[in-house]
Amino acid sequence: MGESSCVVAPTRGGGRWTPRFVETIDVEKCIGCGRCFKVCGRGILALMGIDDEGEVVPVTADNEDEIDKKVMNILHPELCIGCESCAKVCPKKCYTHGELEAS
Repeated sequence: MGESSCVVAPTRGGGRWTPRFVETIDVEKCIGCGRCFKVCGRGILALMGIDDEGEVVPVTADNEDEIDKKVMNILHPELCIGCESCAKVCPKKCYTHGELEAS
């Protein structure tokens, strides 16, 4: 996307850094390990469940038995600062990120 990004910042070494914001998590790849949740201090992610119908649902005491798998979900994408720390620690490479488009 290059020059269309509306944010570009200098690095300490004199280079350029363009934030890339979280867009999706591939729930087929995600193992729910929580590494991304631990590294992100912005409150963007939440652990959710996949029920027997394949739907992403909140994990509660009432539906714990109906959850087939736990996966990470993007709860508040608007809080992302584009650091990509979540993707850097993900052992299954579940994340996609993108740049903001200039408006």
